[in-house]
Amino acid sequence: MNPYALSILLSSLAVGTITTLSSSHWFLAWVGLEINTLAIIPLMTKMHHPRATESATKYFLTQATASALILFSTITNAWATGEWTIITMNDNTSTFILTIALAIKLGIAPFHLWLPDVMQGLTLTTCLILTTWQKLAPMSLMIMTSHQLNTNLLITMAMLSTVLGGWGGLNQTQMRKMMAYSSIAHLGWMTLILSFSPKLTTLNLMIYLMLTSSMFLMMMTMTSTNMNKLSTSWLKTPMLASSMMITLMALGGLPPTSGFLPKWLILQEMTKQHLGAVSTLMAMSALLSLFFYLRLSYAVSLTTAPNTSNSNMAWRMTHNQMQMHPTMITLTTMMLPITPTLLTM
Repeated sequence: MNPYALSILLSSLAVGTITTLSSSHWFLAWVGLEINTLAIIPLMTKMHHPRATESATKYFLTQATASALILFSTITNAWATGEWTIITMNDNTSTFILTIALAIKLGIAPFHLWLPDVMQGLTLTTCLILTTWQKLAPMSLMIMTSHQLNTNLLITMAMLSTVLGGWGGLNQTQMRKMMAYSSIAHLGWMTLILSFSPKLTTLNLMIYLMLTSSMFLMMMTMTSTNMNKLSTSWLKTPMLASSMMITLMALGGLPPTSGFLPKWLILQEMTKQHLGAVSTLMAMSALLSLFFYLRLSYAVSLTTAPNTSNSNMAWRMTHNQMQMHPTMITLTTMMLPITPTLLTM
């Protein structure tokens, strides 16, 4: 892709997200979401392949539907209450439609089926943008309207997301689909605690962005898109394979990694709200996700492919000085002692 066109598209992504984050009027927030959608579609189709075109078409249709629902809900709210401000969404019908629309935008179950198929047809770089940057604007709208959304609807969608996200990833061999189901499961945890503690949702989102970014950066370095390629990574980059194993453990929520803290705090808060049955189901559904993370960890660090080379010298990838990898991996693994202080900010 032309560097000038690429810079314009990336700038548009940034402008769209910042517009939504900084707006207090529903129309400006909707415009920011539309800029985001229109900017990422050319990035999806830059790989000239029918699967990329199919993914871009599916993404456009789902996002256009969600945007239309957001506009409809805000107009309904303005007609009923006379308010266009984001934090004054007082009409029950409007908040219900808005919750459904934002769930479609984010890929929260039961509106999640588009996400694995879309990600499977994209490059790893575009998948990274789709699972991290593109979540910011819709999630910010959910956080801003969290005190007005239907709590029972959010809890139901959250439980469905964690169960279906863990269940869907069990039988996968494609890394991009696994990361899509991982995203669905993590969004379930964020949605669950949204009505009770938006700060915990923000903390969970920050840690999810770090974990997913470090995971995709390592996949891009090793050019691994399925488990067969992943199983040869130990011979090529043993240190990176070890780091990927630790990152997968963090995604699964095992202590002492950063991914453990949000799950612990969310379960603690849900128990305080006398929702013990919901907490139990969420903890059990997290085991489904943990299983396929462990499966990936086994493939990346505990298996070595048969060596057919006659040379005694082990083949290694060329060493590139990349500052982002060690930074993200360090945050993934070492941030647990620091994260409690984020709640006080």
